[in-house]
Amino acid sequence: MTAQTIDGAGIAAEVRAAVRQRAQALRENGRQAALAVVLVGEDPASRIYVRNKVKACAEVGIVSTHIELPVDATREQLLATIAGLNADPAVHGILVQLPLPPHLDSREVIELIDPAKDVDGFHPRNAGALFTGQPRLVPCTPLGVMTLIARTGVTVRGARAVIVGASNIVGKPQAMLLLQAGATVTICNSKTRDLAAQTREADILVVAVGRARMITGDMVRPGAVVIDVGMNRLPDGKLCGDVDFGSVREVAGWLTPVPGGVGPMTIATLLSNTLDAAETRD
Repeated sequence: MTAQTIDGAGIAAEVRAAVRQRAQALRENGRQAALAVVLVGEDPASRIYVRNKVKACAEVGIVSTHIELPVDATREQLLATIAGLNADPAVHGILVQLPLPPHLDSREVIELIDPAKDVDGFHPRNAGALFTGQPRLVPCTPLGVMTLIARTGVTVRGARAVIVGASNIVGKPQAMLLLQAGATVTICNSKTRDLAAQTREADILVVAVGRARMITGDMVRPGAVVIDVGMNRLPDGKLCGDVDFGSVREVAGWLTPVPGGVGPMTIATLLSNTLDAAETRD
């Protein structure tokens, strides 16, 4: 068996096309969707992520504001910036690029963002709404993963789903989304005893633990849907995921590549969340 590759870039392009149409419809009704992205410091990876998000907004007709603060920005400066964006009726989505410099508390910053503008879906109110089965704005990567799984045609209801990684950004919200779709969900992490025994039971395996090529072919159930959320840079500069693509593709039924899998869907879902926020704004 050779796994079918899930074309995250192609699916993301379709999502962006739909967002572009929604943005156009909003403009025809006299409203313009707008996203504000806040970057603190000079982290090279964060700069790339922000640049990609700003570019993606331009491509679909979303206005983006890019606010940069110095690496030594004070807590008061950052909180004042967010408060100003909360109060601005022309801004529908607010994204603070993480990680923040060590002297700033990311939890405090996230909690200050207006939940109705929290397009990352990290605010406790949005997390709680997801937990109670009434999702509003949902974290972009897990929601994008659900779109990728849906495109395989595999039935989620009744499936055994295993998630490796229990972060607030991916693992936990991913579990909630899969539970709500009717899957039986197990959450593991890098310290789970006999991890392979868990992953081999999965009809749907989502890996987001941040360890290069941690999941190998002998850890995967034949025919499983395997979603690789990881993004790791090897010593030679090449990128790879948390899944060993070469061995897993000989066992799995469906598999996302790295790059070109989950990454494009995360940005496409951010754009969709921004439109959701704009369309529901009073």
